[in-house]
Amino acid sequence: MKAILHACLIVAVTAPVAAQSSSVSLASLSTQTSMNVFRRFAVEPAKMASFYSEVLGLKQLPSLNMPGGGQMMLFQIGSGQVKLQYTAAAGEYKTGAVREVTGLRVFTFFYPDEAAVTARFVQHGYPAPMFGPARGGKRAAMVLDPANQWVELVVAPGAQELYDSIDLGLTVSDLEKSRAFYREFVGLDELPPVDDPVLGTTRYPFRHGTTTVTVFSFGKGLPANTRSAGIQYVVSDVEAVDAKAKAQDVKIDTPLGNFSAGLRTIWLSDPDGITNYFAQILRRAPSTASR
Repeated sequence: MKAILHACLIVAVTAPVAAQSSSVSLASLSTQTSMNVFRRFAVEPAKMASFYSEVLGLKQLPSLNMPGGGQMMLFQIGSGQVKLQYTAAAGEYKTGAVREVTGLRVFTFFYPDEAAVTARFVQHGYPAPMFGPARGGKRAAMVLDPANQWVELVVAPGAQELYDSIDLGLTVSDLEKSRAFYREFVGLDELPPVDDPVLGTTRYPFRHGTTTVTVFSFGKGLPANTRSAGIQYVVSDVEAVDAKAKAQDVKIDTPLGNFSAGLRTIWLSDPDGITNYFAQILRRAPSTASR
């Protein structure tokens, strides 16, 4: 009788907890009005720093010393950051046209003036971007950064709210699986689909604050690049992310743990293996050594 009663108590207590973990919106746990994004590269770091700061116009922040050695370069975009890390193996990651490889393939930045951004490219020895008609009646150009990874430049005169935002373009193999992941698992706000004449496809955007994750597909069976780039969410409760991932059988790449003395993380994969990692900044306990 005691064993049966004990089993009933377990069911009664754990079932609501599991349901709650499964239903929580991870986006609602975010502690910033954006997401961060990272890219790994295998070229001269000074080239990457110059391109993202002097050419693209992002504000460079102090670099971050990594626990395992090396540094991560940080660039501010609104309340979020673009993070670039030298990784020797990145030279072996699959590259190619956006429609030829799945993964987080495109970083999109917005500008008020086409002539000004073109002048910066030419001034620093890069070919002038070739702008043409883009979604929403704007003009856009696709360019490669020094590591041969894609950047989209969108000109939107007078759209001040866009200049501190970033769009992350994901080539995926199954639109419905990816849309469900970012809508239902992560909890991002799904926006209406947009026809994109630059890529020749329909984009499906999901927004959190000043960051938009956009998924598009060119069919199944494409080679994948799951290592060169990923998305970071800064959240208030990484334990809740861990619980939801386990409840919904989302692939965990790196289990819940302390990344450093001040950061607790869990690394997950979306349906195409694209990194979505969640980080909680740990509060330091007040010192009692002196009063």
